Amino acid sequence: MTKPPHKLSKPLLGGVDAPLRSRPRRRRDPAQPNLPLDAMPVRIDPCLALLKARPPKGDDWVYEIKWDGYRLSVHIEPTGIRILTRGGHDWTDRFPAIKQAALWLPVGTAILDGEAVVLDEQGRSDFSLLQQSLGGRGGKKSSSDAIFMAFDLLYFDGHDLRDSELDMRRHLLEDLVPAGGEGDIRLSEEVDADGDVLLRVACEHDLEGIIAKRRSAPYRPGRLGDWVKIKCVQSDSFAIVGYEKSGSAFGKIGALLLAARTGGELVYVGSVGTGFNERSAAQLREAMDKIKAPAPAVEYSGRRKNIVWIKPTLIAEVEYRAWTHDGKLRHASYKGLRERQDNAVTHLADKNDLIVD
Repeated sequence: MTKPPHKLSKPLLGGVDAPLRSRPRRRRDPAQPNLPLDAMPVRIDPCLALLKARPPKGDDWVYEIKWDGYRLSVHIEPTGIRILTRGGHDWTDRFPAIKQAALWLPVGTAILDGEAVVLDEQGRSDFSLLQQSLGGRGGKKSSSDAIFMAFDLLYFDGHDLRDSELDMRRHLLEDLVPAGGEGDIRLSEEVDADGDVLLRVACEHDLEGIIAKRRSAPYRPGRLGDWVKIKCVQSDSFAIVGYEKSGSAFGKIGALLLAARTGGELVYVGSVGTGFNERSAAQLREAMDKIKAPAPAVEYSGRRKNIVWIKPTLIAEVEYRAWTHDGKLRHASYKGLRERQDNAVTHLADKNDLIVD
């Protein structure tokens, strides 16, 4: 049996017979529960995939299926769960099932990076189903149908993992979210295959495409080439910078003028004049007429007339067949508007990588 501690006959004394006392303890900062460990980031800017036409080769690359949804980070904190969009907006209340699943994970603190998706009957992510579950573009509904496909772990029980290699981060993630799960937080599994073969199989199954990631890379924000996306059907998000008026088309919109980012600037990448219906064109026209601009946000030397320039705040999802030699979209078709919270304007890679015959 352990003996009780021996009681001192009198307190330890200081220089003038005053008892020695320790200094008062400061209140603990809940954002840093273990001081020798790393403080938990309030928000992390995401690592983004650079668009390429072909999968990169080499032993340093691993592959995953590309999910078509909303990019999110799930923060498991001492005070509760936070779910943030790519732009930093708090959407915790819009994904109650994901929030509950995060509470059940066997971890004290963590930040998971991934994608909220809604799966169709064949198990494929469907962006339109996700938007419908949230009440449509600009809607405020909560989605109980969305699940979270986790593909990275950035913070884990007091340790900031961003400087660690992807292989290390994935090892810890797979312990936390095991492969093959059927819950509302699931693992986006790595696929051991040749990149070209995996892309072909993904396209045969009508998936959006694949993602390639560099094994040895740390987690860095922005599109620096550590992550690459290769799509089956070329589809990306572009800023609408203006429209050509037409007396006969839906909404009197002859074509939308589009821009993408290169470096820190917007550049004109062509137009899209198909894919509208009467309802979508009317909604577009109403939104664009509220944000007219006196001058274009891009350099424009095209031949279109009757152009109305607008502020580049509306983001269009556009399918296209390829890129021309001078960096314009070929055979483009309008698919819809994306949420501004996504910060989703496409960032162009090298033109030689984008041109597809």
